Amino acid sequence: MILKILALNWQDPKNPMGGGAEVHLWENLKRFAEWGHEVTLLCSDFKDGGPEDFYDGVRVIRKGKRLNFNFVAPRMVKKELRQNNYDILLEDINKIPFYTPFYVKIPILAIIPHLFATTVFQEINFVLGSYIYIMEQPLRYIYKKFPYCVISESTKKDLIRRGVSPDRITVIECGIDEETYSYDESVKKYENPTALYLGRIKKYKSIQHILTAWPKVLERVPKASLQVVGSGDYLDALKAKAEKLGISDSIEFPGFVSKKSKIERFRKAWCTVYPSLKEGWGLTNIEANACGTPALASRVPGLKDSVSDGKSGMLFEYGNIEQIASQIIKLFTDEELRICLSKGAREWAARFNWDDSAGKMIELIEKIVKEGRR
Repeated sequence: MILKILALNWQDPKNPMGGGAEVHLWENLKRFAEWGHEVTLLCSDFKDGGPEDFYDGVRVIRKGKRLNFNFVAPRMVKKELRQNNYDILLEDINKIPFYTPFYVKIPILAIIPHLFATTVFQEINFVLGSYIYIMEQPLRYIYKKFPYCVISESTKKDLIRRGVSPDRITVIECGIDEETYSYDESVKKYENPTALYLGRIKKYKSIQHILTAWPKVLERVPKASLQVVGSGDYLDALKAKAEKLGISDSIEFPGFVSKKSKIERFRKAWCTVYPSLKEGWGLTNIEANACGTPALASRVPGLKDSVSDGKSGMLFEYGNIEQIASQIIKLFTDEELRICLSKGAREWAARFNWDDSAGKMIELIEKIVKEGRR
């Protein structure tokens, strides 16, 4: 069955503000295109982006900006549906839904990395946070009869708690680009014990917890280094905190880096640390594991799904500074543990690949198309 698939997301992977949700959707879409399906993605525009693009076999149409795309999207969708006969719409729900059941008559699959709920108040002011929180609440009613695809058991449980029937939810975990993220035994670890955070620099990611724990790490491991890699609106606040704590000399803030640099850092770091309040999955953990590096992460929805505690890394209670520090110190000082977790990390990462994930997704899509709109 050759399908015409229309996807809707806030951003495409070329957008500098793109994150794990964009990677997840794109890795699926480009495989659908490779397998002969006709795929179009509608998303917001950005500086130097352009209104239309075509890459990895996927047609991309951009309009509006990140701040107003939820108002622009309905017109884009309706126009595209008038001009082309699509079989299904994939709506990637990230923060604010687009409420497509109100104006789309073809089958819809709601793809949800994770729901924010009250987490949003950790990131932005009360007024804007309230807007996002309120806009997310009707999801259970408007999409009640539609199928959902989520990337972790944690998100499934979250939806069930909100009143969504379990039989409407399919869990398909993220994959990984095995050719890009791989272990290379010829690459040696950094000479000095090094922890790595790699991802978007947002307040709710709670990177400030690593900085708060870092003086305790330096007391035990004076030559330790920390890399905080990525860009985002919380970067200046983190730099200021590092200065205030007197730890700037041991921390590197390189900003956004190339994929080549990213892989090199994954391979050479002694561990990664992901202290976020909530995630849909935690793709960075699996990418680090594939490169042979254990992942430390908070025991929260999404991250606890992507880390096999005691095998691919270790979990700490969210916000527990003492645990964060002690786990980093233990990894830095216990060579036997590092070797064991590095081996376990590679074995854990080998369970995930994008071809399997996309294969399960297209099977779900074909089933939904055959069933038709409910």
